[in-house]
Amino acid sequence: MRSRDYDLDFRDRAGRTRTKGLVLLCLAALLWVWTAVLLTMPYQADTGRDGDTASCGARLFTERGTANTGGSGRESCQKERDWPKVLAVLGASIPVSVVGGSLFTIGTVTRRMSAHGEAMRELDKLTAGRED
Repeated sequence: MRSRDYDLDFRDRAGRTRTKGLVLLCLAALLWVWTAVLLTMPYQADTGRDGDTASCGARLFTERGTANTGGSGRESCQKERDWPKVLAVLGASIPVSVVGGSLFTIGTVTRRMSAHGEAMRELDKLTAGRED
C-alpha cells in the first residue's frame, strides 16, 4: 500500500472516530434536555382512584423542594417523578459525554496531525526540488 493510500485510510478512520464522538455528544445533549424537562415542566400523576389525576408542580420550582402541590395527589406526585430517577438520567449522560468528547477530540486531532504531516512532506518535496 502506498503512503498516500495509507494516509487517506488513516484520515477516514479518524473521521469515523470523530463522527462516533459527535453522535455520543448528541446523545448526551438529549439526556441533558430530558433532565431539564423532568425538572422544569409541571406534570400530571395518576392518583390510583377511579382514574383521577393530580396536577403536580415542576420539580425544580416548587417552594417546598419537592414536586408535591399538596392535597390528595401529594404521594402520587412524589412517586411519579422521584429525584433518583431524574438524577439517574443526568448521571447516565456523564460517561456518554466524556466518551463522546474524547472520541471527537481524538478524531479531530488525528485528522489535523495527518494533514500537517502531509503538508510537511509537500514542503520537503518543494525544497528538495529547488535544491537540485
